[in-house]
Amino acid sequence: MPPTWQELAAEKKRRQAASIPQGWLITPPPDDVLDVTDIPAKCGLLSTRELEITNVGKLSVLLNRLATGEWSSVQVTTAFCKRAVIAQQLTNCLTEIFIDRALERAAWLDEQLKSTGKVVGPLHGLPISLKDQVSIKGLETTMGYVSWIGKVAERDATLTEILIECGAVLYVRTNVPQTLMWPETNNLVFGRTVNPVNRTLTCGGSSGGEGALLRMRGSILGVGSDIGGSVRIPAAMNGIYGFRPSYHRIPYEGSRTSLEGQDSLPSILGPLSTDLGGIKLFMQAIISRRPWLKDPLCLRKYWDEDEYRLKEHGGGERLTFGILWNDGLVIPQPPIIRALNMTKEALLSAGHDVIDWKPHKHAEIYQVTAAIWAAGGQNEFAALTSQTGEPILKSMSTLDTSDAALYTSGGGLSAFELFQTQKKRAQLRKEYLDHWNSTKNLTVTGRPVDAIISPVAPFPPPPHGKNISAEYTLIWNALDYPACVFPVTKVNPILDQPKPAHEFLSKLDRNVYELCKGDFLGDFF
Repeated sequence: MPPTWQELAAEKKRRQAASIPQGWLITPPPDDVLDVTDIPAKCGLLSTRELEITNVGKLSVLLNRLATGEWSSVQVTTAFCKRAVIAQQLTNCLTEIFIDRALERAAWLDEQLKSTGKVVGPLHGLPISLKDQVSIKGLETTMGYVSWIGKVAERDATLTEILIECGAVLYVRTNVPQTLMWPETNNLVFGRTVNPVNRTLTCGGSSGGEGALLRMRGSILGVGSDIGGSVRIPAAMNGIYGFRPSYHRIPYEGSRTSLEGQDSLPSILGPLSTDLGGIKLFMQAIISRRPWLKDPLCLRKYWDEDEYRLKEHGGGERLTFGILWNDGLVIPQPPIIRALNMTKEALLSAGHDVIDWKPHKHAEIYQVTAAIWAAGGQNEFAALTSQTGEPILKSMSTLDTSDAALYTSGGGLSAFELFQTQKKRAQLRKEYLDHWNSTKNLTVTGRPVDAIISPVAPFPPPPHGKNISAEYTLIWNALDYPACVFPVTKVNPILDQPKPAHEFLSKLDRNVYELCKGDFLGDFF
């Protein structure tokens, strides 16, 4: 008789636990210790040098010390492996842990630097974490499905190949929600990943394992995916940086994903980092390897430093920003509004201009996006889970499968209906472009608004199962606008008291307002 899905999942967890060196196990704190971000420094596992390495503020500094040999790759890899394992024991953020393989790679890189005097590539010796989608030869990529346990990759994903060419060291992969189509992180194989600052709160999703690992500084640079906010939501809810590039900028070929074959609104791969400079360094490194020669869908576009320095936007001397205070459907909670006001004041103080951004048909764009995601109904998820009988999770609140519906729930669309939906989306994208260009009549510079400042979510990290909205991020996926998340502040229980009830814009607006009255604190935005 074949094993049950529960037995398969339990065996996978046993193998994962066995991949952690016994000498790296710590005594976990009691459940009522909510903020665990200081435990890596206090647990005694990390040496003074290892704490110095993992606490480096700027990625460029770390890369320079690796390139000059001041720190060896073995030293740096060991430090991040240890800290990642500590993070795992506190937040459950990892899936695959392959320390021996990473240290062997690091030793080889050190020998190359010693024998040639040259780095292997722009990321020489740097440990990089990957979301459990980016395939690595010889390892399983379960992506939160019991049915994919035991399916070992026969080759590297294109991004894996390029990272290796750039000199990176791969050492862990990170947790995801079942199906990926959730703004939280929980599955039936590895379980739930929690927020390191308050373990009763969500870390976001679907790249939640990356977000938690980076917040614990078990990584300085990682890779997530984003089809509706899955890089940006975990970045915001863990107080780090995250970037959603345009479609097909970073090679996806060979990586696993949900809704494969749905190519009108594709998922993208993008970086998360504790350092804003890490975002640029990642993009430059990958693009320098000409990924379009390996992935036929990748854009053939070299790095353009003039564009980065805003040549077409006055060189960045006086920019005009539009602030999206709300999307016409949901009013953000007080800490989010305060963060937007802080950002506005900082921009004005720096000599830039700020205007209010008027949302254009966001509700319609949300609707067509959801329709495209749900075009195949439950067919993909049902086919995958039926192999072992594992249930499809309908909620992130518990492992109960009977609560709310997935973003992708529904009966599906016919091919004709899907074509019409995609046609409607194309029309809405054109309207939004025209709306943006029309703002040249509102700016002092005579240019259209240079960039939009928007909330990532209408609330700070909520309790598990309460992350009920991804609309503030999915809008930019639907329009295919690159988007970067940066931290601003923390929730202040004195400054961020709930406001009196307003005239609710929608049912979701009411739900968000009611959530605001709950007793929870979030992290950075």
